[in-house]
Amino acid sequence: MLNVRIRMVVGSAALMLVGLMSSPQLSFGSDHTRAKELIQQTCVQCHRLEGQPDSRFKLHAPDLMWAGSKYQRSWLIRWLTGKEAPLYAKGYMWDLTTVPSKHPMVTESEANALADYFAEHNKDPRVTIGAFDLSKVTKFDVKFGAAAFKAHACLGCHTIEENGKLIGGPQSAALQKSGQRYDKDWLFRFGLNPQDFTPHSGEFLADATEPQLRAVIGYLMVQGVPDFQYYEPWTSREFEMASVDRGKVVYREYCSQCHGPTGKGDGPAASGLEPKPAIHANIPFEKLPIEYLYNVINHGGPAVGKSPNMPYWNLTIGQQGVADVIAYLKVTFKGVPDLATAPGDGQGSACVQPRKTAKAPGDSLSKANPVPASAGSIQAGKELFLRTAQPVACVMCHGEQGDGKGVMGAALMPPPRNFTCGAMMKDLPDGQLFWIIKNGSPGTGMMPFGTLPDEQVWQLIHYIRSLAKEK
Repeated sequence: MLNVRIRMVVGSAALMLVGLMSSPQLSFGSDHTRAKELIQQTCVQCHRLEGQPDSRFKLHAPDLMWAGSKYQRSWLIRWLTGKEAPLYAKGYMWDLTTVPSKHPMVTESEANALADYFAEHNKDPRVTIGAFDLSKVTKFDVKFGAAAFKAHACLGCHTIEENGKLIGGPQSAALQKSGQRYDKDWLFRFGLNPQDFTPHSGEFLADATEPQLRAVIGYLMVQGVPDFQYYEPWTSREFEMASVDRGKVVYREYCSQCHGPTGKGDGPAASGLEPKPAIHANIPFEKLPIEYLYNVINHGGPAVGKSPNMPYWNLTIGQQGVADVIAYLKVTFKGVPDLATAPGDGQGSACVQPRKTAKAPGDSLSKANPVPASAGSIQAGKELFLRTAQPVACVMCHGEQGDGKGVMGAALMPPPRNFTCGAMMKDLPDGQLFWIIKNGSPGTGMMPFGTLPDEQVWQLIHYIRSLAKEK
């Protein structure tokens, strides 16, 4: 009887062990026995987990010597269990492979075991934890990072998603969901010198500044993260502590050089500038979006499609200085009570307004609006004009009626276009309007809206034309 009981206990224990081993969340223990078996049986056939990095031209798959630092654990498990799409559309050795081979899959428990092993044995000592602060990434950082990503030829090899479409070359790792895959600190360290990890990789980043690199990393880390929470600097402690008195000092020391001591655009540097500095005395700053003010002061004119003559002041006055000068602008400058008395004959009271705007190239000039004119398309254009166009809605300069009497219009020389002037609008082809909206108009306050999808630009043109009256 005793022997029967012993056999029953032993048998039950064996069954329990089998049950545990089949559990999807099984941890294989601190010795990583199963992980080591998988690595030796499968992973090392293509990947290297130790030694010195080698050129991609000589590798069948990425080195995994730093896998514990490189990947987010959740993504790594999804990849190992076959829940993620191939990273290399043309294969890793693109000179030899045109169709990617299917990556071997493991069970959920085996994937967890491998992730544990990488986290313990394949950490990268070069990576500084906390080197990149994802919580301070702004919408502008991402916009700037997208531009830098293109400027440094990253699109030549990597795909990315833009306006719902994949763009770029499929020769290297797909980056459209990089925010779900990479560890931010590893990605930043990689960007500082990609050749440390993969010789002959990322040479085009060599001349990127650290601010550009940080913007690129921010751009990549939001890819595939639809609910990303962007940092809004104007909600920071610096803005809570903003001082009008300090802002007045900052304005006199820096801003008055161009904009003048009383904001009339008559500073000592103004005479040599084209376009002329904005006339702050004519702007009701309290009505301007705080995001716009922050970006143009902190990041400079080009950040919002304005004049490159406007410097980026963040390195000179810091975030506290930006907050202080915005507080001073809002308190000091209230705009002109009657736009009809403002410079430029009332900011659009003139019908036909002479311009020296460059003519659009032939292929652009000949474009006809492909979007049918309908109540729906005009309403969509109206929404863009009044509220949603970025970097700032058209209404801010051109006014609610489209007559050039917007709250920023009185500050601009020459004044904004008066879209209600039928005599002028009938001579402006659709292609010219499209080109100006996309590229801006140098020598004026018209900024480019290059990030607007083409369809939205055409909708906007329909609405603008609906404002024209016979004069």
